Amino acid sequence: MGARQATCVAISGRAVLIEGPPGSGKSSLALALIDRGATLVGDDSVSLEVLDGRLIAHPHAKTRGLLEVRNLGLVDMPVCEAIPIALLVRLDDHAPRFIEESAHIDIEGRRLPAIALWPESPVLALKVEIALSRFGLKIE
Repeated sequence: MGARQATCVAISGRAVLIEGPPGSGKSSLALALIDRGATLVGDDSVSLEVLDGRLIAHPHAKTRGLLEVRNLGLVDMPVCEAIPIALLVRLDDHAPRFIEESAHIDIEGRRLPAIALWPESPVLALKVEIALSRFGLKIE
């Protein structure tokens, strides 16, 4: 099982990996998505495995159930133990204004759709949900 420095949440049976530079808002985005019904998989680190051809995210043993809430510290959260990853979101100040299709990234030998989003958007959580709906892998 591998590991990846990313934050991850589960939304309706599919995982979204959130990556970006330190301080870009990965944990804040996860908190906003959790407020909208998502479940934490891991903050700042997740364990990954390939199972039945799918890339599966698990909480990392060292940070399981902890979300860093800036100015408040580490907060205990319920977690999703294992979930297939459907999308990678990269927080990027230079994200394109408009895309017609997602880029792709290979992780652990599996190809995932990947998109860049501007981290300062006041509706970032909504954009992630829309991106998951439009570009995320369908999980059967």
